Amino acid sequence: MAEKTTTTAYVQMSPSGKEDLGNIEVAPEVLEVIAGIATTDVKGIAGTRGSFVSGVAERFGKKVHGKGIKTELTDEGLFVEIYCTVKYGSSIPTVAKEVQNQVRQAILNMTSLETKEVNVHITGVQFEQPKESTIE
Repeated sequence: MAEKTTTTAYVQMSPSGKEDLGNIEVAPEVLEVIAGIATTDVKGIAGTRGSFVSGVAERFGKKVHGKGIKTELTDEGLFVEIYCTVKYGSSIPTVAKEVQNQVRQAILNMTSLETKEVNVHITGVQFEQPKESTIE
């Protein structure tokens, strides 16, 4: 089972022109949720890839917004990795570019953190499921 090894928080800059009241720390899970919601809001995205545990949690009705998202803060900056599937018929380069833009903007708007890279990994294509008709 995959374990999360990074439990450090991301420290935000203080707003300019304001008095220093202390540090603001954002947990990596928060950034994953922000990126996950921004990703699933893009037209053409079928979903994000999760682990076995997140799949089981969703079967029991729990919504897992951070699945398929990995964040890493290094000396160079914030790196975001997104693993998702696209709907059949969508332009993969267009959808991937829109995911990058949406995630970058959502993280900047909500946390004031600049992303160094937003890497999108397309792990599959989802075809439309035929609707089952009930004949009585």
